[in-house]
Parts: sequence; structure tokens; C-alpha cells
Amino acid sequence: MQSNKSNLIGVLLILTLIAISLISAKYGAVNISVQEIGDSFYHTFSGHEITDLNQRIFIQIRLPRVLMGLFVGAALAVGGVLMQALFRNPIVEPGLIGTSSGAAFGASLYFVLGASFKIDLGEWTMPLAACIGALVSTGSVFFLSQSKSNGKSSVTALLLIGVAINALFLSGVGFMAYIARDPQARSMTFWNLGTLSGSYWQGLWFVAVVTIVCLAFSLRYAKQLNALMLGEHEAQMIGINLQNLKLKIILINVIMVAVATAFVGVIGFVGLIVPHFLRMINGSDNRFLIWASALLGAILLTISDMAARLFLSPAELPIGIVTSIIGVPIFIILLRKTNYFF
Repeated sequence: MQSNKSNLIGVLLILTLIAISLISAKYGAVNISVQEIGDSFYHTFSGHEITDLNQRIFIQIRLPRVLMGLFVGAALAVGGVLMQALFRNPIVEPGLIGTSSGAAFGASLYFVLGASFKIDLGEWTMPLAACIGALVSTGSVFFLSQSKSNGKSSVTALLLIGVAINALFLSGVGFMAYIARDPQARSMTFWNLGTLSGSYWQGLWFVAVVTIVCLAFSLRYAKQLNALMLGEHEAQMIGINLQNLKLKIILINVIMVAVATAFVGVIGFVGLIVPHFLRMINGSDNRFLIWASALLGAILLTISDMAARLFLSPAELPIGIVTSIIGVPIFIILLRKTNYFF
């Protein structure tokens, strides 16, 4: 019975995702007709040069943006599932252990001091700086949380050190904003609020491959995460190497979330509310939550991106503002329904 319910939810999510993606590809500052979308695909795959402006906008700007939103939404939502399972807490987000704040600090260094480093990798420079920042911050959390007596990390230590490292790197972002000139400060602010406007094909392929690989590894450890829900002692009793599992889950999360954040900026609430919502309607089985969250996260971020593009068209809102506007009331409703803190 539970399997049938999961299959039905999966079918509904897939159909919704297809419909939302098609709508998102069609509407924006420039509305593109179905005929123009079809012609752009035909010309691309047949090798013909695209001369129509709307077709070029679709292939070079709109399509990579829509696809980037799908993969980033999936990555953030799956990261939320992994962190909530690891900490056994349904209100944990993927950036809790410093990933997002580290990426923000790396990007801020690039915006303010990038010219001083004499490093120019083109479109890859800023994402690389953000990835390095995320890896450094999360690595610091894991290293500092190690116990002196046995060299192992407890979930509580990871949580507390993560809060401290987040505060440290966010203060670094604040300092970078303080010393930045106006154009630099504006770029930092826009990036820290998240945007899909800079999506391009090479970056999309990289994000897609990383997300798919990390999703596959996440599913591989779903059963062990289910066992961890019983408690650390019980999981050890059935033969699970907790330290090894923690390291692998944190590594999967930091790679997936760092890469996604590096290319689109900091986007909140997706990894927080998506797993929580699915857990309410179909239980806490991580074998279901991981793939279902990938689909629903992609849907949520695509809807948010459409709202960001259309609300002030032809101007554009940072997508992080939209996800917060959507996410905050939903999250409060979910908390009240499950009686957290109320």
C-alpha cells in the first residue's frame, strides 16, 4: 500500500515537473511561442544556424536557465534530506554545517579582491572561488568537531561547530561588503540572494553531472540513514560504521550543495521545506524522500524562478527573495501542523 502511494506521488511529481518546465520555458521577459520552441530544437539538432531572435533567446538563455533551476532545486532539496537524516532533525537545512556561508565568502573574495589575485578562468573563476570557500568552511566544521579522545565527530558537535563557523564566514562576507566599492557591493548582494540569470551551457552540464552522481550515491546510503533514525547506538548495533557514514553523507552534501550554490548563489528554504513537506504526506523513509525531494525541489525552484522573472518583468527579482516569500509561510504552517514549538 505504501509502495503504491509512493508510486502515485512520483507520477504526479513527474507530470507536474514537465508541465511547470514547459511553462517556465515559454514565459518570461520575452514570451516564446510553442512554434518557436519547436523550430529552435529542430534547427539546433539539424545543425542549421538559428537566425530568429526569439529562438536564439530560447536556446542560449531560457533553456539553460530552466534546466539549471531543475538541477539546483534537486540538489538543494536532496541536501536537505541528507542533513535532516544525519542530524535526525526535520528542521535542518543543507547549509547548516557552513557550506552556504563558505560559498558566499568565497564569492565575496572574488568580487572584491579577484583582480588582485591575477587569476582569470573566465566564467569558471567565481564558481571555483565559491566552491573552494564551501569546501574550506565545511572541512573546518568536520575537523574542529573531532573528539580529542577518539577522533570521532558527534552529531551535536557538528551542529554547534557548524553554527559557529557559519557566523564566522558570514562576518567575513559582511567585512567584504564593507570594504567593497558600489559595483562590487551590488554584485555581492545580488549573488547572495540567488539568481539563475547567469546560467550557461558549460556550467549547466557540470551542475547536472555532479547532481546526478551525488543523487545516485545518496540513494545508495538511504537504508543506512533509515537505520540511523533509530539512534546512533542502535545503528552501531546492526553493524553500521557511523563515522564512515557521517563522513560520506557530509561529503556528498557539501559537493552537491557547494557546486549548486557556486553557480547560482545562496538560495534558502528549498532544502528546508521540501523534505519536511514530503515527510508529512508519506513518512520518513529516506529511500522515498531522496528521489521525491529531487523532483519537488526542482518544481519549487522552477516556480520561484518564474515568479522572479514575471513579477517585475522586464526587471527581475533575486530568486532567494521569492523562495523566502514562498517558504516562510509554508514552513510556519508545517511547523504548526506538526506542533513544533507550538
